[in-house]
This record gives sequence, structure tokens and C-alpha cells, in this order.
Amino acid sequence: MRLDVLTLFPDIFAGFLGGSIVKRALEAGVAEVRLHNFRDFATDKHHSVDDAPFGGGPGMVLAPDPIFRAVENVRRQAGASSPLVYLSPKGETFNQALARELAGWPSMMILCGRYEGVDQRVVDNIVDREISIGDYVLSGGEVAAMVLMDAVVRLLPGALGDGASAEDESFSPHLLEYPQYTRPAEYRGWSVPEVLLSGNHEAIRRWRREMAISETRKKRPDLIAGMEAER
Repeated sequence: MRLDVLTLFPDIFAGFLGGSIVKRALEAGVAEVRLHNFRDFATDKHHSVDDAPFGGGPGMVLAPDPIFRAVENVRRQAGASSPLVYLSPKGETFNQALARELAGWPSMMILCGRYEGVDQRVVDNIVDREISIGDYVLSGGEVAAMVLMDAVVRLLPGALGDGASAEDESFSPHLLEYPQYTRPAEYRGWSVPEVLLSGNHEAIRRWRREMAISETRKKRPDLIAGMEAER
């Protein structure tokens, strides 16, 4: 999967791309990430990318021309009409189902906003999906882009050491993950549930299912309601 990130601050991504699952996916050729500073596509002598909003108001708005030029340049490089995702508090809420959908795309561009956001003509004419990672406001889209990339890349075949790992997690499907334990079997007087030491795989499977439902009902009843509504 090819991911092209359009950002004013490409250096922010250095640590993220140099570690953990994403690094492994890049080294294995499962994913390819390219960073593009859309300030490089500004045409005035100051390389301006923002201006005051029409109608007045606080802050600055990202101008359309550098973004349009950057997107058009990436699409010429990629040789295809790569979808553009804009990370915005006004977008649809990002979740595991959407991560799975995006993981099926062969390529994707991610636009990181700043300041008061982008000129609406960008959203109306070249953005394919507007996505929010939650009901809060960040200083820019870079952190949100890393969240989205991590969630998507780990779902790509070959990204994880164990192919079942991405399936056996919270929200896959609908439920929070069951409690996990490791050695020692007893620690400071707290013991691992006996069923996990039994070697009875069917009993373990049932226990995990029951605990996943219990955890979800206690912490995220909205997920239980959504699961029951689909039946």
C-alpha cells in the first residue's frame, strides 16, 4: 500500500516511521510512505500557504493552490487517482471498520490540516473522505495521520508477525478484547484464572468470549447495542 502524506511538518513523522509495526511493514515492502511538504508547491516568493479568512474571524486558513498543486503532483507520480483523505474534526468518526475499509485501498493520500483548516474548495473538489479521530481538536492533522496510518498499516497482510493478531483484538468484531495474562501464574497474591492454565482450548475460547462480552457491556455498552441492532 502506498501512503502519501501532505504536511507542513514532515519531520514530525521521523520517530513514528522509524519504529514498531510501521517500520517493520515498510522494511518488508508491505507499505510505502512518502512525505510531501505542500509549502514546496506555493508559487509566491514567500512560499505562503495560508491567509486570513474571508468574512473576518480569528486565525488563518490554508489556501487552496498549494494543496491542489501538491495533490496533482502526487497523482502524477503514483500514476493513478489515489484517494485523498482529509483529517478534520468535522469528518466521519474513525473506527476499526473504517480502518479495515481503508486497508483495502492500494494507495491513499492523507492531508494534514493546520490553523483554522483548509479552504472549503479543497474539501468540495479534491477530498474523497473527511475523517475525524475523535471529538476533540488538535493543533494539526499530523498526530491524527499517525493514528490512522498505524491502525491501517497493521491490518495489511504481512505487517504483523502473527496474522491472527489483527483479528483477535478489541473491536474485531464489535467487542472489546478479553483480559490477557502472562507469567508468572501468581503475582503478589493475584492468580491467573484457572481456565487459562487448563489446556482445554474450547473452555478457554468460551471464557474469552464471555469476558469480551462482559468487558464490552461494562465499558462500552454502545458497542453491545450496535451489535444487537445488526442481528
